[in-house]
Amino acid sequence: AVRLFWLCAGLAVLAGLGVASVTIGVRAVSWAEIGAALGGASDTIGEAAVAKRIPRTLLAALAGAGLGLSGALMQGATRNPLADPGILGINMGAALAVVVGIAFFGLAAATAFIWTAILGAALAAVFVFAIASLGRGGATPLKLALAGAATMVALHAFITAVVLPRNDIAGGVQAWQVGGVGGASFAGIAQVLPFLAAGFVMSLVSARQLNSLALGDELAAGLGENVAVARGLAALASVVLCGAVTAMCGPIGFVGLVVPHLCRA
Repeated sequence: AVRLFWLCAGLAVLAGLGVASVTIGVRAVSWAEIGAALGGASDTIGEAAVAKRIPRTLLAALAGAGLGLSGALMQGATRNPLADPGILGINMGAALAVVVGIAFFGLAAATAFIWTAILGAALAAVFVFAIASLGRGGATPLKLALAGAATMVALHAFITAVVLPRNDIAGGVQAWQVGGVGGASFAGIAQVLPFLAAGFVMSLVSARQLNSLALGDELAAGLGENVAVARGLAALASVVLCGAVTAMCGPIGFVGLVVPHLCRA
């Protein structure tokens, strides 16, 4: 009952923020214009302004959900309460891949952005885990956090090195690096939605396995779980969600860290 209450409260807050996102902007709009825009009208300036805010609001909700779920998966897979796509360098890996694609391969299509970001996120995740696995004890939560933080700084430096000599792309890349949902469109959302849906389905499949992993690897194996497969599937789902969101919105930090803890509380 308590969990259901907080779920309903969260949905109510989300709905309120959605209404605020549609109604508040540079241009003041009336409720009549909002209603008309929700019905598909865009004849007046006010209706056109609301029509642009609707996909922005939808993308913000999807991006927040994707990053929050990605962080929860990463925390469960690593058993590290400080794990999130930003701290572990996955966000920055996706960002570097996109920047390299723009600078050297003329990356422009939204779908290409998404696939490139997912590839970069996956490579960053593998690299961080490999570095953290060195030495005694393997990939402990502390070593994962340290390796992720160091990787994040290094990848950010590489992004700067790629962008600085390229004045033709510097402005666009820097604006994208800030992170945000401005300029969202239904066409862009439609392209990223299958990736978010795939990550969501994989996360549902991983849920029971992550509960077992929370008891420890040995006990999870004793309960019949394949620890490596369970951790790999959760990491893959996290990478897909994080990469897809990063491709559309740029690297956004701390959502994946804070949201899982708020939900647990």
